[in-house]
Amino acid sequence: MILSTAVNVIGGLALFLLAMLMMTEGLKVFAGDGLKQLLGRFTSTPFRGVLAGVLVTGLVQSSTAVTVAVIGFVNVGLLGLRQGLGVIFGTNVGTTVTGWLVSLVGFGFKIESFALPILALGVVIRLGCDGRRNQGLGEALAGFGLFFLGLSILKDSFGSLAQLYGNGGPSYTANGGVVTFLLVGFVITILTQSSSAAIAIILTAATGGVIGIQPAAAAVIGANLGTTTTAAVAVLRATPNAKRLALGHILFNLITGVVALSLLPGMLWLVAQLADGLDLEGSPAAVLALFHSVFNLLGVVIMLPLTTRLTRLLEKRFRSLEEEAGRPHHLDASLATTPSLAVAGLRAELLRLREMTNRLVRAAMAPSPVAVKAFEQQSAAIHTLVVAVAEFVGTVRTATMSRDEGEQLARALRTARYLDEAARLAGTALALHQKLRGSSDAETVAVLQHLFDLIEHCCHLAQQEEPAEDHTDQERLAALERFEQQYQQAKAELLDAAVSRRQTITAVNQLLGELSGTRRMVEQLVKADRLLRSPALAEAIESEKRQEEAV
Repeated sequence: MILSTAVNVIGGLALFLLAMLMMTEGLKVFAGDGLKQLLGRFTSTPFRGVLAGVLVTGLVQSSTAVTVAVIGFVNVGLLGLRQGLGVIFGTNVGTTVTGWLVSLVGFGFKIESFALPILALGVVIRLGCDGRRNQGLGEALAGFGLFFLGLSILKDSFGSLAQLYGNGGPSYTANGGVVTFLLVGFVITILTQSSSAAIAIILTAATGGVIGIQPAAAAVIGANLGTTTTAAVAVLRATPNAKRLALGHILFNLITGVVALSLLPGMLWLVAQLADGLDLEGSPAAVLALFHSVFNLLGVVIMLPLTTRLTRLLEKRFRSLEEEAGRPHHLDASLATTPSLAVAGLRAELLRLREMTNRLVRAAMAPSPVAVKAFEQQSAAIHTLVVAVAEFVGTVRTATMSRDEGEQLARALRTARYLDEAARLAGTALALHQKLRGSSDAETVAVLQHLFDLIEHCCHLAQQEEPAEDHTDQERLAALERFEQQYQQAKAELLDAAVSRRQTITAVNQLLGELSGTRRMVEQLVKADRLLRSPALAEAIESEKRQEEAV
């Protein structure tokens, strides 16, 4: 009897998990990019983020899927940390929808009477309709039907288990063992990787009389805490911002769980009063679903006003080398009120930015192999610093600004943009240089190596803080002219390699694209350097470039 019941429980749980997966994946396909757009656009404030989190989680029926998606959005910069925290708070409320489905639908009707028709309809749509979205809807409906069939098996299994215990087996209907059941809910969530599945098991066990309301409530809290493990695993190799979001998720669930446990008797009394008013007191599953909703809403009420402070606290954690390098050293809010000081601070920061970009470009030209990850981190740091420079310029007080200071601010933005583009294109130059090392075409290698030597010379000239002699500017222009001549020679050599069959057309086309990107990298670097030294000379270079492109 015990073995048969255990097999039924495992089978019902497996069917339930399969149904949850089908519902989640089907609804995501059916919704298309709508859910992503909702998360990306409707999260301008933490409160709106909470609403978006509730809505999206309620639709896809998986707080884990939404949490991982939000971490991904934060990882790539589509959402800020503060926005992401609001969504995460909302997912905890949205996941309570599963409990209400289980309690109100799963135990309020004869399950088979509507689960089987829904399953059949979903299969017909999935197999008979064309279009990815229609098939996603069919899969979601089929999963919805399987959801309740799995729930039916779990309900019957726990009912049999309760009868067995009632005939002399161990009883778990007492209110003791709160910590034990907290751990039980936590472990079930980790094993199933679904808090919804854990909640369904707890609710069916309570409805079947296997456990009492208080230990079941403790298990619900444990299931809520268990959802944090997925987020923690998802960010092991993520960006620092994503790690901060995962930590915020853990803190929210932990604080909410501690508050709920400490107030458990009072919360159960409050839930009992609410259940009595809503005529739910006869259903243990409904009472537990109400408890689940109440303590998650309590968590939002506690944490939402603290979002800004929590964001500042989290931003001090997991600071990476690129973030430290991308943090301005010469800019702060106090300079923004005095334009002359702001201009001086910007120049100092741009000189530092130029040095960082030169170092990155020279690393791409280095004869020894480059650590790609470190190279990408340095490029990301440069972009971060460029964004910080642009944001600072936007805060400078313009009321007392002279015309010359205004022009210098505009030049600062242009210089930062040139350096940002040069740093981005350094990756293209690195790819070209790496292919050079593995090439057996001696003629092409020789021409490109000379080109790289000229790039190194241009970087060396750009590193000099002030011209040592009057003719230094002319020397820089001459270096750029020699680079342009060598670029044209390298381009001709690559075309000749294709004609003479030394290299394939496909390979040459790719090399020409990378060569063009390398040329633009040098031009952007030189223009930034000239703008820092002589705005008039930079304008002359820009004008000459436009004339060449027109021809």
